[in-house]
Amino acid sequence: MKIKIKIRTLRKVISITSTVLLLGLILFSWEVYFPIKPGSPENIEFLIQKGEGDEEIGRSLKEQGIIKNNYFFSLYAIISGNDSKLQAGRYSLSPAMTITEIVRKFVSGDVIKQKITIIEGWTIKDIEKYFVDKEIVSAQSFREALNKDYSSYDFLKERPKNISIEGYLFPDTYNISLEEEAEDIVGLMLLNFNKKLNAGLRQQIVSQNKTIFEVITMASIIEKEVKTTDDKKIVAGILWKRLDAGMPLQVDATVNYITDKNHPGVTIEDTKIDSPYNTYKYKGLPKGPISNPGMDSILAAIYPTETKYWYYLSGFDGKTIFSETFAEHNAARAKYLK
Repeated sequence: MKIKIKIRTLRKVISITSTVLLLGLILFSWEVYFPIKPGSPENIEFLIQKGEGDEEIGRSLKEQGIIKNNYFFSLYAIISGNDSKLQAGRYSLSPAMTITEIVRKFVSGDVIKQKITIIEGWTIKDIEKYFVDKEIVSAQSFREALNKDYSSYDFLKERPKNISIEGYLFPDTYNISLEEEAEDIVGLMLLNFNKKLNAGLRQQIVSQNKTIFEVITMASIIEKEVKTTDDKKIVAGILWKRLDAGMPLQVDATVNYITDKNHPGVTIEDTKIDSPYNTYKYKGLPKGPISNPGMDSILAAIYPTETKYWYYLSGFDGKTIFSETFAEHNAARAKYLK
């Protein structure tokens, strides 16, 4: 009799336990796999601060009406092994999302992105103004980022220590998070430069007995001087030829870099400015890059077109006029720069 009672009791316990587990499973599934507002079109900007764990995140989600129960958020994060993988950042969420979808988004770091575009030929000053105007980062934080130690990038090893990273902030479109810091953005541009200047191009530079620093300095000049790919290659050929012949480059763009002027021509007075960037006053390349060149200008500096030309000028219509002699050049100036 006692055995039968024990068996009946055990069955009841098993039945109750099974019922409780089943109800728990149903409740868990309801909380985790069913959103608080199915089909809701609402989007909510949600911020995870650095250092916040699943408990703090769960409470914030509950308070903002994104999930039904913060305890089930934490429970699911722990059971799925993702409680330590939730990434800080600003996210776009919806009460139509399930906890599983939300956790997946946090783990992947699918934060809200902002598109920024750095234009070919922009200087560091131009980039700083763009960042400040767009409220991406402050001027101070950007300047501090520029002065960080980037010696780990091998392409910067030939750069003189007293020269900024002007020239190496590769112009492109970047998707950045709203929480991105200035140093992170600068790092993205340097990584992009590292990728674009591939091993084949670097080997080509070495085979010409040039340095990356020299090529980027030349490319930065070409970027500011002419527009089309063909013209860039011809101008690159002219400027390299002048360097080899010991002639001063006499490039207006290098003087404008000193004066911060935007017009194509320079005054006689400007050409007398005492600066290592003044290629009218000093022979050779300027002290360093005068802009951040795009790929076309870099390729032109590496693969210049050889011609008989020694001179060029850009007309007000944007057309480049090439000349073989100084007399022809003066005639072109009189004709096209009226």
